[in-house]
Amino acid sequence: MTQSSTQTKHILLIDDDAELAELLTEYLESENFKVTSCLDGASGLAKAFDDSFDLILLDVMMPILNGFEVLKALGSNHKTPILMLTAKGDDNDRILGLELGADDYLAKPFKHRELLARIKAILRRISIVKSQNTAEIKVPKEQLIINQVRVNQATREITCRNNLLELTGTEYLVLVYMIENHGKIVSKAEISEHVLHRKLSAYDRTVDVHVGNVRRKLLAIDPVDKMKTVRGAGYVFLQGET
Repeated sequence: MTQSSTQTKHILLIDDDAELAELLTEYLESENFKVTSCLDGASGLAKAFDDSFDLILLDVMMPILNGFEVLKALGSNHKTPILMLTAKGDDNDRILGLELGADDYLAKPFKHRELLARIKAILRRISIVKSQNTAEIKVPKEQLIINQVRVNQATREITCRNNLLELTGTEYLVLVYMIENHGKIVSKAEISEHVLHRKLSAYDRTVDVHVGNVRRKLLAIDPVDKMKTVRGAGYVFLQGET
């Protein structure tokens, strides 16, 4: 089933495998996406700075600039969500990509329908954020303030002790979800389903890395740890002093 009833989304594909890029472009266009492809990291990076894209598919192993170098150049507070395409089975590549600001990853070889599902999941959560922001602007609510962290959903900003946190889109959603459930244990499976919009699979470290990124950025501003890991159960955002 295509997305004919929704606005066409524009995807930037950065992958040096010309044959794969052609196949993916043909497939995604058949699913009503617009695709722009670049066959090396340098030209892909130049295109990636354009805010007109709804999502970036980024390969790791490429000439001139590899996927990690592209991520570093974009910075951790980029606005366009990024799905990394990793050829290696080593978890280190996947974890590094997430630490550098990717929203999710998919290991090659993959089935086209699995790629489509990941793309739709990412676009769905971005759409949810945008719709929440629009509703918040129309009907302003009090800002949520827990343990020196302030969430302003109208501006999609989070501050800690009045310092702005530079978060990726997924990190923002992870932190908001944890703050909304402050004082409660939230499992990795819950975060995966509510934020990533997919079930947690075995050995999947995506949630761990996103939570770790958020925790590290909070600690860089306030040395008092606000997030607690409960071994075998999940994570807790601490309420702090009342």
